[in-house]
Amino acid sequence: MPVFRLQNGMLGFPDPTLAEEDGLLAVGGDLSVDMLILAYSQGIFPWYNADDPVLWWCPHERFIIRPANIHISKSMHKFFRQHDTYIMINRDFADTMHRCRLKREFKEGTWISDDMERAYRELHKAGFAASVEAYSDGELAGGLYGVCLGRGFFGESMFSDKENGSKIALILFAKFLEERGAVMIDCQFRTDHLASMGGEMISYNEYMDMLGGKNEESYKTNN
Repeated sequence: MPVFRLQNGMLGFPDPTLAEEDGLLAVGGDLSVDMLILAYSQGIFPWYNADDPVLWWCPHERFIIRPANIHISKSMHKFFRQHDTYIMINRDFADTMHRCRLKREFKEGTWISDDMERAYRELHKAGFAASVEAYSDGELAGGLYGVCLGRGFFGESMFSDKENGSKIALILFAKFLEERGAVMIDCQFRTDHLASMGGEMISYNEYMDMLGGKNEESYKTNN
């Protein structure tokens, strides 16, 4: 099946169910705020190398964590008892996204290019992206960022500067989301680490039912 090609300035995607077996749906287009909102509202996300055209993905099965089902290991329960931990929301979105980039850029490489940073900063200004910063004993330990839409949070990347930094961010943010009516954290692709924290695979149809569509009233991350 051919991959669909999008033109810059074009606002629209082919039927997401037409994605390739590996999830690739389309190539090209741009990272405007409107394009990103439309993409995420249909379960589509951009993921590509800096020197390549934009690649848009929509896997037929989705790996998610239900906030109410976040798994906290015995070691993490012990860690929480021994340390003063908390999170802040949107302390510094640009800084958190850049930290996620730096943690990968000189190791396995990263998809977080200059264009991606600019695009998601604009998405954050429009109220559709958020960052989470985790603190342990008063020091920044880690964080994550992603997209807020419908009843879901679309996790993009995480970083850790101190022990369990990204785990603190994910666990405490899951509780935050649960309290505000969000029903899923989209992890995009399965990893053993996220599976150990309660991740599960669901169909695209169930995923869209949970998300509720772009007109669903979203939970709030600014309170």
